[in-house]
Amino acid sequence: MRPIIVLFTRDLRVRDHPALAAAADRGAPVVPLFVVDPAITSRAARNRIAYLCEALAGLRGALRAVGGGLVLRCGDTVREALCLAHETGAGRIHLSADVSALAAARSARLRREAAAVGVEVAEFPGVTVVAPGELVPAGGDHYKVFTPFWRAWEAHRWRDVVAAPRLLSLPTGVSEGGTPEDALKGAGVGELSPSRQPGGEQEARRRLSAWLSNGCSSYERLHDDLAAAATSRLSADLRFGCLSPVETARAALEHPGGRSWVRQLAWRDFHHQVTAAFPGIAVRDYRPRDVRWRDDEDALEAWRGGRTGVPIVDAGMRQLVAEGFMHNRARMIAAAFLTRHLRLHWRHGAAHFHALLTDGDVADNCGNWQWVAGTGNDTRPNRRFNLLRQSRRFDRDGDYIRRHVAELAGLSGPDIHAPWRARTPPVDYPIPLTDLGE
Repeated sequence: MRPIIVLFTRDLRVRDHPALAAAADRGAPVVPLFVVDPAITSRAARNRIAYLCEALAGLRGALRAVGGGLVLRCGDTVREALCLAHETGAGRIHLSADVSALAAARSARLRREAAAVGVEVAEFPGVTVVAPGELVPAGGDHYKVFTPFWRAWEAHRWRDVVAAPRLLSLPTGVSEGGTPEDALKGAGVGELSPSRQPGGEQEARRRLSAWLSNGCSSYERLHDDLAAAATSRLSADLRFGCLSPVETARAALEHPGGRSWVRQLAWRDFHHQVTAAFPGIAVRDYRPRDVRWRDDEDALEAWRGGRTGVPIVDAGMRQLVAEGFMHNRARMIAAAFLTRHLRLHWRHGAAHFHALLTDGDVADNCGNWQWVAGTGNDTRPNRRFNLLRQSRRFDRDGDYIRRHVAELAGLSGPDIHAPWRARTPPVDYPIPLTDLGE
């Protein structure tokens, strides 16, 4: 029986992996493959490269534990996959379907070039809970508003979780190649955050277990409390597919508070089905609003560096640098300041986030940026963002600000939210870049 290649992309796990399970079920030798493609890794955040390296090492270990292995190649993904098919005599290539413009173009090219040499390509679900295209409103190709999508999503029958393969075998003579560290040496842009989370399926499952046991029940009450840091911190694990979205959602619904948190997975699916229908989401307005954006490189650089003079904004921006992560409420606040107050283009903000976030998912990152900027799927594109009110509401005592903005560690009470009003303003902290319109 001819071998089957399983091309891993951002589905770096062995549990509930439909493409891998389907290959194993056919009884043929399975050749798991990951291609380090410079077209992607040269532009990826250094935090994502570090996570990827750890995830690949864990994936290789998990595959070896059941008799298989992980082949690592460097180069163009399509070309390397077809070269390996030629070397091994593989007749099929399995992969998980994805939605970004890059992924869609890669899949189309793989199908076209594989067909020319007699190799079948099969795509499987696995990146989202509900695959894009499974839920379609009457008279449209995708949902443009979240609430009706959420109702349809919640009522939809999700696919079953599939077991990890118990036994795999690489064809004789196949070399797995070098280590992930060697393959990814020198890749990535941006800073490596000193407090980033480690990557890989084992770490992801440990975090999921801890979250379901200790955090999920209080999510609905505390998820917007910036100081409490009461969110799951699973976004990077889902982005790299070290956790199965379906398995994660099913597990969460068995715990108190799970439905509220699972709604965030529906938001993730919502952005993915929007991106599948509008793959230009990273570069074009989903809903053009004729916004007149300003050019101000100094203001943009101050925002990037967490020196805007608005403590709640600066705290989020500094958390991003330190951890490769930012609390979702802080992301919204930082995005609102850039787009609504400074009137700088959302693409600048999305690009900076993408250069530092470990999760860094195109659909979620750009979908959320466009939502805040008023060019995306928000049904109230002109909504107001009162940043001082947000600060007082979601960081009432200023603990989040003090945690990330060292210059303000000595302030308390109302001064922590508006230090320029303090009787003795801190001399090493800037005044706000713009009038906040209180």
